[in-house]
Amino acid sequence: MEAVLRAIRGATTVDDDTAEQVGERTRDLVRELMAVNGLSPDDIVSIVFTVTTDIVSAFPATAARALGLDDVPLLGALEAPVVGALPHCIRVLVHCHTARPRADLRHVYLEGARVLRRDLAERDPA
Repeated sequence: MEAVLRAIRGATTVDDDTAEQVGERTRDLVRELMAVNGLSPDDIVSIVFTVTTDIVSAFPATAARALGLDDVPLLGALEAPVVGALPHCIRVLVHCHTARPRADLRHVYLEGARVLRRDLAERDPA
């Protein structure tokens, strides 16, 4: 199959809103997402990160750049502040070129974010 544009989702949480933990958890999330989907930095078209309003210590995109994504367009935004939403959450949407069918892509949910998509977290042990 020829490579096509696909999107892959993921999320993680931090225990404490510190620049160190936001960076570490973001890098873990992006690394895992790339590894389980066989992606290299050249395969990635762009990445959108969102954070809940209780994360103010660092930009996830800054942490992702340390993974060799310097020339990949990265965007950060605030998640809608919905009552009852999972706190301290970093979400990611990766647009990439891949020859994998959509059904073979693995979305990655780590730490406390596993509760967001138990169907995917259980199918995709990370």
